[in-house]
Amino acid sequence: MNLAEHVLRAGLAMPDKLAMSVLGLGRADRWSHARLRQAVLGTATGLLQSGLEPGDRLLMRLGNNPGFPVTYLGAIAAGIVPVPTSPMLTAPEIGKIAAAIRPAMIVADQGIALPDHPAPVLDAARLADFAALPPVEFAQAAPDDLAYIVFTSGTSGQPRAVCHAHRAILARRMMFDGWYGLTAQDRLLHAGAFNWTFTLGTGLMDPWTVGATALIPAEGVAPEQIPLIAARHGATILAAAPGVFRRMLRADWRPWAGLRHGLTAGERLDPGLRRDWQARTGADLHEAMGMSECSTFLSGSPARPAPEGTAGFPQPGRRIAILDDSGAPGQGPGILAVHRSDPGLFLGYLDQPEETAARFRGDWFLTGDLAEATPEGAIRTLGRADDMMNAGGFRVAPGEVEDALSALPDAGDVAAAELPVGPGTSIIAAFWTGPATAEAMRQQAEARLARYKQPREYIRLPALPRTPTGKINRRALREAHRKDQP
Repeated sequence: MNLAEHVLRAGLAMPDKLAMSVLGLGRADRWSHARLRQAVLGTATGLLQSGLEPGDRLLMRLGNNPGFPVTYLGAIAAGIVPVPTSPMLTAPEIGKIAAAIRPAMIVADQGIALPDHPAPVLDAARLADFAALPPVEFAQAAPDDLAYIVFTSGTSGQPRAVCHAHRAILARRMMFDGWYGLTAQDRLLHAGAFNWTFTLGTGLMDPWTVGATALIPAEGVAPEQIPLIAARHGATILAAAPGVFRRMLRADWRPWAGLRHGLTAGERLDPGLRRDWQARTGADLHEAMGMSECSTFLSGSPARPAPEGTAGFPQPGRRIAILDDSGAPGQGPGILAVHRSDPGLFLGYLDQPEETAARFRGDWFLTGDLAEATPEGAIRTLGRADDMMNAGGFRVAPGEVEDALSALPDAGDVAAAELPVGPGTSIIAAFWTGPATAEAMRQQAEARLARYKQPREYIRLPALPRTPTGKINRRALREAHRKDQP
């Protein structure tokens, strides 16, 4: 099999149908299924002619444009392993990633930070010319062969390379009924950027897999403008992080005929936001919960909406359990776990067999989330078993922020924690004990961290709270400085 071939197969039966439209407030950039297929397979040809070989790793430093998904699928079509990364990452951050994956080549847009690495850099302008080249045949692979690598922050504070197989695309079909209610007739508008993995999967690859149409707002379109372009282009499903739906509701617009429902992921859906959306549109919001190692596996759906206060139900075909302290499945509270047999589960962390093994208990992958089951089988999440932070849908490890800030000579002891600031909303805060000023700490963060990882608040303390074993007590920091209570 080949993951890219699976995604593009439905388009063969409808070559002239609209596969993707990039929507601005003016003219849209329209891609038929035939144009998309040609661009992907032409890009595969160009990558091979540039000297890459099947199995090589391609580090992607591309911006918010259609070249991102085309390059991603083109690499996989050729048997090359793409490594998509956020363009917001700084040079030191992307340097760590390049050192870990040892890319054979880097593709890059102008103005995006590059690593200090000897791999040749392919300019995005030249990359775009590949779309017109003669197509190659899809490179065939075993279902368990490596297809792509994504990065996630680990509890150690260092980014970890998450390796996924071609079979991961088969697991995404469980979302079609278990979350999306997706059909070939849908026009799914995803409000995220092309280079966000939530957009890449939910907003692009999944609609293409069923022969549906993907709609993506052009760069510069504000969330408040999305309902206008969604109505103009007949979107039937909207997908976005909860914060984007919140901003949509601030604008003055009326629901349009054909809107079926909305999809959210990346951060917890506030029940109040869901109720406000229902009141405005008459349609529901369906939340999904997942992670880089397994995409989404819990969700509400049009066929089975999530009871309020829960994350929804295991998607059909998923084997999910809540493990107690002994490792036995039960109703919880306990650790939420996914069975090893799930086709969407990762192959492991690159070159980290011990770290990979530590995430399993027998045949169960431990998500790190505490949860309990309701009598009707819905799953209620109870927070992280570790201290992972969520910044606008991005998972950020406290250690990664702390390492960057601690390099400032006058920082003293440093801690980072997620602080609730309102219903369903939180920020990253930095705490330090040294004589450094808040402005110096802020400048250090700006130089060393991507924007979404940078703290929004800086709080100097005489000392950091610690556990009896001497570890930083981030729970105490959260409770003492949370902003959502009087």
